[in-house]
Amino acid sequence: MKQLLSLLTLSLITLSLTAQSSNLKEMIDQRADELEEQVIEWRRYFHENPELSNREFNTAKKIAEHLESLGLEVQTEIAHTGVVGILKGGKPGPVVALRADIDALPVIERTDVPFKSTVMGEYQGNEVGVMHACGHDTHIAILMGVAQILTEMKDDLKGTVKFIFQPAEEGAPKGEEGGAELMVKEGVLKNPDVDAIFGLHISDDTPVGEIEYRPKGIMASVNSFDIKVTGKQAHGSAPWAGIDPIVTSAQIINNIQTIVSRSMPLTRQAAVVTVGVINGGVRNNIIPEEVTMQGTIRALDEEMRQLIFKRLETVVQNTAESNGAVAELTINKGYPITYNDPELTARMLPSLEETAGKENVKLINAITGAEDFSFFQNEIPGLYFFVGGKAPDREASGHHTPDFYIDESGLKLGVRAMANLVIDYMN
Repeated sequence: MKQLLSLLTLSLITLSLTAQSSNLKEMIDQRADELEEQVIEWRRYFHENPELSNREFNTAKKIAEHLESLGLEVQTEIAHTGVVGILKGGKPGPVVALRADIDALPVIERTDVPFKSTVMGEYQGNEVGVMHACGHDTHIAILMGVAQILTEMKDDLKGTVKFIFQPAEEGAPKGEEGGAELMVKEGVLKNPDVDAIFGLHISDDTPVGEIEYRPKGIMASVNSFDIKVTGKQAHGSAPWAGIDPIVTSAQIINNIQTIVSRSMPLTRQAAVVTVGVINGGVRNNIIPEEVTMQGTIRALDEEMRQLIFKRLETVVQNTAESNGAVAELTINKGYPITYNDPELTARMLPSLEETAGKENVKLINAITGAEDFSFFQNEIPGLYFFVGGKAPDREASGHHTPDFYIDESGLKLGVRAMANLVIDYMN
C-alpha cells in the first residue's frame, strides 16, 4: 500500500510538472509570434552595423541596453566586448547558459537587401568591408528575444539562465586573446556555476523550419599552420647555383596531400589538411631565398588530429631536407572538436522534436567547419545545433561569402527552440 501511494504521488507530481511545462511552452509560442517583427528588426540593425572580432563595441552596448531594460543582472567587457545577462528564476533549480556569437567578418556585402552593410573596417592592417556573412546577427537577435520571453515568466522558472553574448568567434585579431576560450578563462561559466549550455547556428542551406543535430562530434577541431622554406637565392637561368624554395614548397604541398589519403583511418572520421596561402619571389628570373605558406587542419577525432600534427612535421622537414632546403613549421593553437554531450543530446532531443515537429529534426553527418563553442563544451555538457535559414526560392550562397543570405522567417524557430530547451532542462 505504501509503495502504491508513493507511485501515485510521483505520478501526480509528474502530471503537474508536465502541465506547468506545457503552459509555459504555450506562452513561449505566443510571445515568439508577437516578438517576431521585433527580433527581425534587431537582426537588421546588427546586420547594417556589423563589427569585427574584439571590436564589437556598439553591438555590445545595444545588447547590454536591452538586457538592462529587462531588469537582468548585466556584466559587460567580458573577454573585451562580451556581455552576460543573468536571470534568476522564482524557484530553485539548475543554471542553464545560452550563447550567441556577435562578431562579423571582413567581407564586402553584395546582397540586394535594404539593410545591406556598407561599413568599412580594418583587418590585419588593411581596409576591408565588414559584413555579417555567417549569421551572427541572427544569433544575437534570437537570444535577445529569448531573454525577453524568459524574463516575462521568471517567477515560473526553476533555476537560473545565463545569456552569453560572445565576441570574436571568428578569431581574435593577431596578437590578441578573445572568444569563448577567453570568456571561459575569465570565469563566464562560474558564479553561478553553469550546469549545461546550449548554442545554435543559422544555416543558409537548411530549409526554414528544420533543425539539424548530431551527438558527439558535430564540428571539427581547427588549427592553422605556417611553413617557412629557406633555400639559396640564384639567377633563374642557373638554378643549379642555388636551392629552390619554390620547387621545394610545391613538393611539400603535394606530399601534404598524402597525410589524409594515406595516413588517416578515414572509416573512423573525416580529416582535412589544406594549404591556402603561398608567397615567394618578386621577379620572374630570380629564384628567391624564401617561401612562406599558411594552411588549415581539420579533424573530428582527437587521435587523428595529433597524428596529423606528427605527419605534417615529418613531411615538411623530410621534403625540405631532400631538396637541401630548411623548413620551419608552426602549428598554431586552435579550437577543439565541437562535441555534443551524448547524454544531454538524448535528453534534449524530444524538446527539439516537439518544437519543430519530429519530421523536421534531422540527424546530420559531422561538418568540417569549426566553432569555438567547443571551449564551453570542454568544461561542461553542451548541445550545439543548426536552425534552417534557407529561403525556398533562393539558392544557398554559402557562409562567409559576399552573397550570404538568410530567410528571416527562420528566426522564430530559433527563439522557440532555445526557450523550450531551458524549460525542458529545468523540468
